Amino acid sequence: MYKGKKVVVVLPAYNAALTLEKTYREIPFDLVDEVILCDDASKDNTSELARSIGIQHVIVHQNNKGYGGNQKSLYNKALELGGDIVIMLHPDYQYTPLLIPSMVNIIGEDLFPVVLGSRILGKGALAGGMPFYKFVANRLLTFTQNLLVNYKLSEYHTGYRAFSREVLEGIDFNANDDDFVFDNEMLSQIIFHGYQIAEVTCPTKYFEEASSINFRRSAKYGLGVLRVSGQHFLQKMGLMKLDRYRKPNH
Repeated sequence: MYKGKKVVVVLPAYNAALTLEKTYREIPFDLVDEVILCDDASKDNTSELARSIGIQHVIVHQNNKGYGGNQKSLYNKALELGGDIVIMLHPDYQYTPLLIPSMVNIIGEDLFPVVLGSRILGKGALAGGMPFYKFVANRLLTFTQNLLVNYKLSEYHTGYRAFSREVLEGIDFNANDDDFVFDNEMLSQIIFHGYQIAEVTCPTKYFEEASSINFRRSAKYGLGVLRVSGQHFLQKMGLMKLDRYRKPNH
């Protein structure tokens, strides 16, 4: 709990058995009330390991629903459990759980309702092993996105995110794509509905066991990001009406 607010960490997992326990052991449980893991039809023993190390809420997809589909299951479960502050942490140990207290503090003190762990703030991205082509693509895409959505972030592509309950209930994340572009659609919704976003510097770790997408999927993701930003611009101008920008019915 943080000042009476329930803190929930959600872990979108796919073949995460090699890094899950290391990630889990660094979660600050003096602050975190619940941990939820969603195993998106892994081919290893991710879900069994999750239960054995003490994760009480384990969701298992019998068929792979994609990175976005995984997050939908997690956020819906976090809301069902009464989460007031929800942090998405990848169980591949690419992002350190040690930033959770800072992210919780920002939301818990009502400073910002959304916090992103940015790999780009500072100069740690390349030093931490981010492939150069991904760094360049990140910078070009972020520059274009800032122009189209009329916002200013250091990056839109981090997987380390924290949200207040108000935000998760105020956007229709279930209407988003089930693949990797889900993350950008969610940020687009957040910005479109006027929620403010904070960023904290996050150390970067790239290593063999950390999950990553290949060049072909990265290219598909990049095109999807440009599509989402273009749609955001047209929606804001009143030239397009997409269902995902509607306020959800509860």
